[in-house]
Amino acid sequence: MTESLIVHFRDGAPPQWMVCDDDGRVVVNAMSGELAQATAMSASRRVVVILPASEALATESDAPAKGAAKLAQVIPYALEERVADEIENLHFAIGERNPATGRVPVVVIARALIDARLAELHYVGLNPQAIYSESTLLPAMPGQMIALLDGDSLTLRVADAPPLVLPALSVGDAFEMALSMQASAVAGLEPAPLGLLLYAGHDEWQAHEQAVDAFRDRFSSVKVQLLPGGPLSVLAPAAASGDAVNVLQGALAVSSPLELGWRSWRLAATFAAALLCLHLGARWFELNRLHKDEAALDASIQEAFRAAMPGEQNATDARRRVAKRLDEVRGGGGGGALLPALSAIANARSAAPAATIEGITFRNDGTLDLRMSAPDAASLDAISQQLRAAAWQAEIKGLSASGDSYRGSLQVRKAGA
Repeated sequence: MTESLIVHFRDGAPPQWMVCDDDGRVVVNAMSGELAQATAMSASRRVVVILPASEALATESDAPAKGAAKLAQVIPYALEERVADEIENLHFAIGERNPATGRVPVVVIARALIDARLAELHYVGLNPQAIYSESTLLPAMPGQMIALLDGDSLTLRVADAPPLVLPALSVGDAFEMALSMQASAVAGLEPAPLGLLLYAGHDEWQAHEQAVDAFRDRFSSVKVQLLPGGPLSVLAPAAASGDAVNVLQGALAVSSPLELGWRSWRLAATFAAALLCLHLGARWFELNRLHKDEAALDASIQEAFRAAMPGEQNATDARRRVAKRLDEVRGGGGGGALLPALSAIANARSAAPAATIEGITFRNDGTLDLRMSAPDAASLDAISQQLRAAAWQAEIKGLSASGDSYRGSLQVRKAGA
């Protein structure tokens, strides 16, 4: 079960704190002193702060807007005439609409004041998850007026009505005002008298006992409960359970533990994401380059394959097919005549250095066809004569003039083959 450290600021008195569970049961009894003394008890506990009733206005609004965002825009202007300061200088906290009355509870506090309280808390290492006004934590019971005398302020609470906070010096005026709000405008339909339950410290009761006694006949019953340890024991149950309007809304909203964790790791996560994007980008660039290299290599293989094996257009499994053809050339039907023929042709070209070999075709019967070009027909004839002198059969075919050169085919084979 979650435990809460509840810190209560008081007018003219040191702060008090105690620890309660979610059901309002006391885990650590109330104590008071310097605020920093409470910090050690905040570890692993939810921190809840109670502000004096004099520091915040608790009221209601009948603004018809629906939705938290719309209400946050409308409420400040709906209450503009009820507050003494400019709405820009105030912070408005909004509660859940009462289904019975249709009204929305609102707590108004000066921005400078709440900022100062938060700075004071943060300075000693306290990070509150909720801040409530003292007046909103006072219990409300049908048929009863609940009153709290705390220092110099008196808070009155009647069911289905916002709390009324007045100086304690005006106890009589406060009772009169609260009772007049209960009167009916129609004679004879006045509601039954309210009972009074008054919480007060010993000193406060002694100071205002006579003023309270003067109104005993206006209440159906009067009960006084003295609080020697202060009002925190009365306010703590509602603060622990969260049954009030939390001031920490809007710009003052507290981030969840998940959001706080994300904020602390956001920079590292951003760097990690940037490195991941850089890594993926580099891998994509490398993969793209490899695809281009592969395409260029495929094109080179096809070009080399067609040059090595004229007439073959499909370069599929080129390496195996070229290897097979080489095996045929080396020991196949040509009787191993390719290399000697190429050697003889190389020697014969010395008779016509200007001649150019444009293509070679070797057939399985040992015949080598050369496609050649030369500046004149005599050059091709000189090569043919050199081959015949080296015991090779050489025959010029298809000789034709093409511009400034002659093209023809030279068919070479071993003499006697």
